[in-house]
Amino acid sequence: MHASVRLLRRLSSSSSSRSVRRLPFHPSPLLPPHPLPLQDLRTRTRALPPHLSGRRFSTISCASTPSLRLGECGALGTPAIPEVEKSEGEEEVDSVAARHDTDAFAAVELALDSVVKVFTVSSGPNYFLPWQNKSQRESMGSGFVISGRRIVTNAHVVADHTFVLVRKHGSPTKYKAEVQAVGHECDLALLTVESEEFWEGMNSLDLGDIPFLQEAVAVVGYPQGGDNISVTKGVVSRVEPTQYAHGATQLMAIQIDAAINPGNSGGPAIMGDKVAGVAFQNLSGAENIGYIIPVPIINRFISGVEESGKYSGFCSLGISCQATENIQIRECFGMRPEMTGVLVSRINPLSDAYKVLKKDDILLEFDGVPIANDGTVPFRNRERITFDHLVSMKKPEETSVIKVLRDGKEHELTVTLRPLQPLVPVHQFDKLPSYYIFAGFVFIPLTQPYLHEFGEDWYNTSPRRLCERALRELPKKAGQQLVILSQVLMDDINVGYERLAELQVKKVNGVEVENLKHLCSIVEGCTEENLRFDLDDERVIVLKFQNAKLATSRILKRHRIPSAMSNDLFDEQGSNGETEASGTN
Repeated sequence: MHASVRLLRRLSSSSSSRSVRRLPFHPSPLLPPHPLPLQDLRTRTRALPPHLSGRRFSTISCASTPSLRLGECGALGTPAIPEVEKSEGEEEVDSVAARHDTDAFAAVELALDSVVKVFTVSSGPNYFLPWQNKSQRESMGSGFVISGRRIVTNAHVVADHTFVLVRKHGSPTKYKAEVQAVGHECDLALLTVESEEFWEGMNSLDLGDIPFLQEAVAVVGYPQGGDNISVTKGVVSRVEPTQYAHGATQLMAIQIDAAINPGNSGGPAIMGDKVAGVAFQNLSGAENIGYIIPVPIINRFISGVEESGKYSGFCSLGISCQATENIQIRECFGMRPEMTGVLVSRINPLSDAYKVLKKDDILLEFDGVPIANDGTVPFRNRERITFDHLVSMKKPEETSVIKVLRDGKEHELTVTLRPLQPLVPVHQFDKLPSYYIFAGFVFIPLTQPYLHEFGEDWYNTSPRRLCERALRELPKKAGQQLVILSQVLMDDINVGYERLAELQVKKVNGVEVENLKHLCSIVEGCTEENLRFDLDDERVIVLKFQNAKLATSRILKRHRIPSAMSNDLFDEQGSNGETEASGTN
């Protein structure tokens, strides 16, 4: 890989190596459907495909000078650093500035009884052999205590965990922790510790506000290079939606110039006496460019867990948009000179927007906030941010009012927002993969983690057709999966079919396959002599059903596979005669 490539890294340290995987990035609604090759981004475990990778957060404009404090998006507040001579409010402004001037020594004192070291033992699944896990690995990260006897850390610190321990500063004892909730999209997790001894002398940290540019922050944690607590100091460089490397999503993040290293993940960035964010990744190849998760994202995650008892996800409008910066496209769609907005190009059929919006609508406003021709909305004084940030801050099932221009007429429409799942899952942390084996044919739902198994350069080395479908296609109905034949476990029953692996299964006995459970039920319920599978490229597999069913048992036994199907399918199909390795020869 080219020496000048910059790498975006998650920051948990690991005592064992882990293969690098690339994660695709969910582009902003304004990105074109086929982006040009950009600079390559990578996490410590995953990276982006070349055509989607790079500084996807590069829709950035140069940071403007912030002179107003903001409470929420688009809201203006009191000048933090007035450009004119101070008068009556001079003392108040000075006190605000002093309150937010972070002193590293004060941050240490504040953090000593709040920041903990997190030790994780994890084991991820093998997607080529979905009935078994990969070897166990150990990693370390940081976390901090908040109210309610909870510990905040990063999702990637505890991803695929089998055992979690925490240790507080100055203590030789490690305490068992339980993962209460994980949000992989926002890279956040909540831990709980039952031991009363652990909580003795521990203090909780309060969450603060979004800092201004150039405000000082101190990052506290347990990075590599030592065992004791570490503090690095820096200033805020920019605030904008950024690629979250772990979850392959784009949410608001804060860029800082403090040194952030592996092991810092989950540690707080302290501003004054409050938390301004959670350290989670850096940009390798650049000097002192780190990122912290801002308080609005943390609050959104925590409130969702408190309300529903589990992670509820971040909302999506379910549309792809195109900028209307060219005057000709604006005139073509009847936009008056004073109008601004973006062109709706694609709509997810599973979204509520699919019922009210139409292709070629011009989206003018979201909840009363005007959308510019480049898709941005006012954020703070002379700062702008993409309008999908407003969408992501809404709670599931909340409604929003959008104004559109359709056929030259303006309409105000109401849409319900909710998290939307892609047709091909971007990640599958903390869960076992689904699979179904029949006559040596291994059927699985297509996921991006499966494609990652093809190596670091998976975008170029994985099956091209499957890769394109994973990145481009939208679901047509709820529960839909792309089921593929991942491999063929050789046996007399399937000789001659071994080259048909890595193809999508379209039909079974003439019935279109909706998902893996559907395929499993069709096969298990077959009453005909022959069983026919229709694949991509018009390829066909035909088996004698009874012979194939008997062959399944001996194939499982030969390959030491415990079950012909994953547990999620077994729960549904167990009563229908699932074949297991312990069956007849």
